Amino acid sequence: MRPMWKTLSVLAVLGFGYVLGTTHALSPRPLGAQAGDAAGPSPEATKKVSEAFNALKAAAETLEQENLYVSATPNLNVFSIAAGGINAVQDLEDGRGVDPETFAALYAGEGKPEVKEHLDNDDQGRLTYKGKVIRIYPKQRMKKIYQERLKFTTAPKKS
Repeated sequence: MRPMWKTLSVLAVLGFGYVLGTTHALSPRPLGAQAGDAAGPSPEATKKVSEAFNALKAAAETLEQENLYVSATPNLNVFSIAAGGINAVQDLEDGRGVDPETFAALYAGEGKPEVKEHLDNDDQGRLTYKGKVIRIYPKQRMKKIYQERLKFTTAPKKS
């Protein structure tokens, strides 16, 4: 009689497990990402961003007139403008590296037509301009540019 109770107990546990498995009673619940605020920035923030963009555009135009800002991309280069102007096309020609924003834009396929026609990839998949690998500025040049930016970001002291 005892082996029959063992067999029935095992079958009962097995059946109970089967029922739990098919009904997914103990399965973990699927998780989803929290929905972000689909509304986007507030109207005030949108206005401020628009004003900042217009100010950057005006600064870029002035720097272009003074031959201090030459972009290799069709979009505004905020990094270059904030530094008081960079000639990204000349930097590409010289093969001495470009600023991070130009670097990212070129890798994203955003280049002026006269720049794009000279872009290619080498055998390692790196982006090249006229056969020279495009790199970000060396560390010393980046430090120098950040020092230049301080002139424009630090408020003048009042006496």
